[in-house]
Amino acid sequence: MANTDIHPELRSAARFTPRKLIYPWTLPILRRLTGLQRPDNDGVEVLTLESGVGVRLYRPTGTATTTPALLWIHGGGYVLGTAAQDDVLCRRFVKELGITVASVDYRLAPEHPYPAPLEDCYDALQWLARLPGVDPDRIAIGGASAGGGLTAALALWARDHDGVKPVFQLLVYPMIDDRSVGSHLEDAGHRLWNPASNAFGWKAYLGGADPEVAAPARRTDLAGLPPAWLGVGTLDLFHDEDLDYAERLRAAGVPCQVHVVPGAFHGFDGIVAKADISTAFFYSQCDSLRESFGG
Repeated sequence: MANTDIHPELRSAARFTPRKLIYPWTLPILRRLTGLQRPDNDGVEVLTLESGVGVRLYRPTGTATTTPALLWIHGGGYVLGTAAQDDVLCRRFVKELGITVASVDYRLAPEHPYPAPLEDCYDALQWLARLPGVDPDRIAIGGASAGGGLTAALALWARDHDGVKPVFQLLVYPMIDDRSVGSHLEDAGHRLWNPASNAFGWKAYLGGADPEVAAPARRTDLAGLPPAWLGVGTLDLFHDEDLDYAERLRAAGVPCQVHVVPGAFHGFDGIVAKADISTAFFYSQCDSLRESFGG
């Protein structure tokens, strides 16, 4: 692929963005670096649920009534990351929509493979619905990359279990298929995440689990899921699997808005957050969330 195939707003950043990031030998280093970061807890409630799951809670100011809520799930290939990494994004959702946002610190693979991370997200969802000031009938779930994969899995899990039923799922370039499907797997435009990293992440997450159950893209029955928004770039490793999933959602009768960003690689909106395409990507999510909340 020629450099010109990368979106003009992303070309400068692409030169300094690694094509691959997470491998077995880099994971301990990246985790140590993450542990050295000190999050800004100003205005954030840092909580530990009875189940032991950590949550970062962001509330709107000056709101006397109950608000809709978003359960946000961070990315990191199922093996890396913390809720604090998305502080800026969660605060943006609160400011733009006037909602409550809870970001969950789920357990990571390979130490905690499926279903542990998903169970943590489900526990956080149940807790969020009981939180004073939150409207339990207007709760959305969302996440990026592996967080998007957990969002898709959580939507399925919530459908199949008693408890809170999310009204919407926000799937930001979700990691949903362990088979790494598509004809573009070795595309030179990929950044941050490549097939080798994907294979490592999925192996760690699945452990001994049946992928037909654990990987959302392998699920055959998608009926009855909440409406969805799905966004992905054309240079994202997940492009093909994501668009296929969106089509299958629609075929199952689930409304799904798709936002494709030409020339965008994985995680582009976090790397070049102020680019016009990143801003449009964010506001597309906000518009869908606002509509799902009925406002």
